[in-house]
Amino acid sequence: MASLIFLSTFCQRGIRPVLLCHTHLSRGLVAYQKNRDIEPFHLAAGRIHTTSAHCTVSSSRAASKHWTGERVLSIVLLGMAPAAYLCPSPLLDYSIAAALTLHGHWGIGQVLTDYVHGDAKVKLAKAGVLLLSTATFFGLCYFNYHDVGLCKAVTMLWQI
Repeated sequence: MASLIFLSTFCQRGIRPVLLCHTHLSRGLVAYQKNRDIEPFHLAAGRIHTTSAHCTVSSSRAASKHWTGERVLSIVLLGMAPAAYLCPSPLLDYSIAAALTLHGHWGIGQVLTDYVHGDAKVKLAKAGVLLLSTATFFGLCYFNYHDVGLCKAVTMLWQI
């Protein structure tokens, strides 16, 4: 793990690590060409799936901002927990609902990025996560509006 972090620091500086580049993770394939008169066979490169953050710097800013946003949201959630206990309010209830939903959406999205492959499967999984996140948010908002709210509910659970 430490070596990957060390190698990722080189990627951000513009030096491509030898073991994580696409050129070293490609394998040769012989592909049949339709026009047999010119060249019957040619060498095509087959790619092994790797994340683009290891080798390219172009998308590193967007990934860095997303990573920073995830960390900021986690820290905000840590601050919301004592605030919800000390001074519960409807504004805090809805803020917690939004923050928890976004935190879960990003987390499940990362799991899907790691374990789901194939175009159709990825689209279906992303649609499922979006549907689940939307249902979670509206469910928490419904609970906040029609019941005691998240802050009071947690306080009531701690008093049991």
